[in-house]
Amino acid sequence: MKALTREQIREIDRRAIEEYGIPGIILMENAGRNATRLLLDYLKTHSPTPHSELGAQNSAPSSDVAARFSSLSPQSFMIFCGGGNNGGDGFVIARHLHNLRHSVQVVLVADPDRLAPDARVNFLIASRMKIPIHPFDEKSVEPLAHQTTVLIDALLGTGFSGEVRPPLDHAIDLFNQVEGPQHKVAVDVPSGLDCDTGQPATYTIRADLTITFVASKIGFDLPSAKPFVGRVLVADIGAPIELLESL
Repeated sequence: MKALTREQIREIDRRAIEEYGIPGIILMENAGRNATRLLLDYLKTHSPTPHSELGAQNSAPSSDVAARFSSLSPQSFMIFCGGGNNGGDGFVIARHLHNLRHSVQVVLVADPDRLAPDARVNFLIASRMKIPIHPFDEKSVEPLAHQTTVLIDALLGTGFSGEVRPPLDHAIDLFNQVEGPQHKVAVDVPSGLDCDTGQPATYTIRADLTITFVASKIGFDLPSAKPFVGRVLVADIGAPIELLESL
């Protein structure tokens, strides 16, 4: 599918909810689950893994996500979540990684009492699953981040433009400064990047991999965006094919 604009993505979400009756939280669930699948597929081929483990992975049934990745050595993930729906996607990813027995921690860079409604639902589920959720504090989060295999950015989504405000700017700066992780992954768009113009804010996530939803974004192919998006993979959110074809 061709790259889309911010407004086209908003229109797909709006019509999926209003015309087809798909609750937004189902779209969020689909997005997070499929992003998890793509992420683990990517890590299977891009992470150093003993030869014997690779053989076990290749023999797993390709149709069952849990079976495919149960033989992987547990990865450690730290997900930076904002207060909007992008943060909600991050909580869904955290849940699915946890269910696959990976070590998962969440850093919440927002007031938990002011989360977007669907994001709050997934925050509460993750909390009840006893997934560690840390309020953002640079001194306490930095040493944990240095011990993590994969850092995931779920701070800001496609609606962002302009400059990043505190404390998100400090979270992005910490994310970029950490040298320990093997991979840095952005969910939908690297936080701080304008997905239409491809222009980075002063503080913008530098990702090795961007897992974006529905389609790539028009700004991703511009030279100004290249240092920030890394490789781009597209995850399905379950929007009806008729809706996508209407574009």
